[in-house]
Amino acid sequence: KDKNGRHAVFTPISLVANPDFKKIKENNFKEYFYEPVTETFKNYGPSHDKVYDLWKEGIDKKLFVPQSHGREHLNVKRWMEALNGDFPVTKTCFDYNFFGLSDTESNESRGEFLAAVDIDDVSENAGLAKILKEGFDLFEKLLGYRAQYFVAPNSLMNTGLEKDLNEMGINYLIGSRNQPESLGHGKYKNNFRYIGKKNEHGQTFLVRNSQFEHGQSLERYGYDKCLKDIQIAFKWNKPAVISTHRVNYIGYINEKNRKQGLEQLDMLLKNIVKKWPDVEFMTSIELGELITTVKNAD
Repeated sequence: KDKNGRHAVFTPISLVANPDFKKIKENNFKEYFYEPVTETFKNYGPSHDKVYDLWKEGIDKKLFVPQSHGREHLNVKRWMEALNGDFPVTKTCFDYNFFGLSDTESNESRGEFLAAVDIDDVSENAGLAKILKEGFDLFEKLLGYRAQYFVAPNSLMNTGLEKDLNEMGINYLIGSRNQPESLGHGKYKNNFRYIGKKNEHGQTFLVRNSQFEHGQSLERYGYDKCLKDIQIAFKWNKPAVISTHRVNYIGYINEKNRKQGLEQLDMLLKNIVKKWPDVEFMTSIELGELITTVKNAD
């Protein structure tokens, strides 16, 4: 707990849908269908039947307060085009209800599927805005509140969508110091971001400046390295915004991964409150609101 007696809190950037493989196949791959993530949980059977209830419990206890990552982690246009083209590896993946294979791994030149709002042409923004609106509506239906913070899958998006996101109630966006922007036709450019920077629509960027990705490498991204990242942020009077992913904690396939992940998390949090006893924990939305309040006061 922090100096106010509050527990540490995750702001999971959450997806609310997945492809409905059965319906897509029944329609001979001519139309795309999706299912709410709650239906996906059911399809995984009794070992996952408490996930949705645990999400809601986490929200109620302010331990796990999701924000939006979009509708699904899938570039629908690219995937459907590949399923209707000559891409045998992609089609084999479909037979196993799977889409997340990169074009490098598949050795197929068809673009990344996981970059859901990446574009091949700026004309796609209108259709992507519709997908995002459906995702935000479903998020509210499932979790009971409207998302205010959006992180584009694979952090790739054309800035033309920011106006649409603003109209949909998104006040906060992710940014890296050199945030890549999709321009279409395989072209990208980097945009400089920092914590608290605003765009022309008044949306605030929240930049991750600490990494805790021990599942990738304990040496490079474990709790000890994360503490050093936090120390640098605090030295420059910045909030520490920690990047960490679900893969670091899951154990359904490999229980050892979950055990190690929770041990690392335990060591990180204990060392944070020991090293900085005046630390305060908050959600990303609360951080954004604090930044906005301070800036308005200035």
